[in-house]
Amino acid sequence: MRNPSAILIERPKGVPTARHFAIEDRPLPSLEAGQLLVQAQAWSVDPAQRGWANDAPNYLPPVAIGDPMRGFAVGEVVESRRPDYRPGDIVSGMLGWSRFAVSDGSNLDGKFTYSDLPPSYALGVLGLTGVTAYFGLLEACAPETGETVVVSTAAGSVGATVGQIAKIKGCRTVGIAGGAEKARLCLEEFGYDAAIDYRAPGLIDAIDAACPNRVDCYFDNTCGAISDAVMTRLAKGARITICGTAAITDWDPLPQGPRVHRQLLAASARMTGFLAFDYADRRHEALDALAGWLREGKVKVREHWLNGAEAAPGAIELLYAGGNTGKLLIEL
Repeated sequence: MRNPSAILIERPKGVPTARHFAIEDRPLPSLEAGQLLVQAQAWSVDPAQRGWANDAPNYLPPVAIGDPMRGFAVGEVVESRRPDYRPGDIVSGMLGWSRFAVSDGSNLDGKFTYSDLPPSYALGVLGLTGVTAYFGLLEACAPETGETVVVSTAAGSVGATVGQIAKIKGCRTVGIAGGAEKARLCLEEFGYDAAIDYRAPGLIDAIDAACPNRVDCYFDNTCGAISDAVMTRLAKGARITICGTAAITDWDPLPQGPRVHRQLLAASARMTGFLAFDYADRRHEALDALAGWLREGKVKVREHWLNGAEAAPGAIELLYAGGNTGKLLIEL
């Protein structure tokens, strides 16, 4: 059997592009005691992969040149030397961008037990995406009923989930997205009360119109000019979750921009960096809640599929260019 893998062959500076990867057939791995072999059905494409590919300070070491790209995958156990996993089990985790992967269980999120829902959800709303949205909003921002929640990259997989959870909790939701089509998705598919196209002129005026009582919670996936604008419109006691920095392509040297100290001080606001991995021990709390909302039709999911391992080299670049409409996945 073939084992195509997306190999990092050159260190990027900023967003990885197709030239930084090669598709290679690697030998099929063999098993030792305590291990299992997983045949991936899909790979996840995530913003965090930019940081993992770059040689820059991060919460995980960079991917080594010549190794398969670090990434999440979902697949089927085809062989097991562990009593807790059997062939046929569907599992997900940090298996990397290889068709076949050996695991000792430590890099798995466990079995996908929501059998009435698509296994691909393990890479999105019932995986890291969902955990990020759930705890990043409900714990870090802690919105209250009636408050205004603003979300950047609001039509993306995390942003769309954040907006829908905020709506479930009785908040006014305002999505900021790139382009008229994604703004339309925010309103018509993900139920935002208002949507702003940041590419159109008059961003601050649009925020004022959508947030007459200013911004109580800001879920920040971008940094950059979008966040600079939102920071000027904070309500008293505002909370900001820093989840991503998609607008900044290079952190060396550190980009210069508006300092937010005065805005935070004047609003008695709180800004918090957020990593979903910090909530790993509460993961199923989030996933069980999200699965319930999915079944009730309160949370909707949009997936954007690429076909085959050959699509992987350009996938991260596509994500950062905003070329996807939904959770970006690679079907194998």
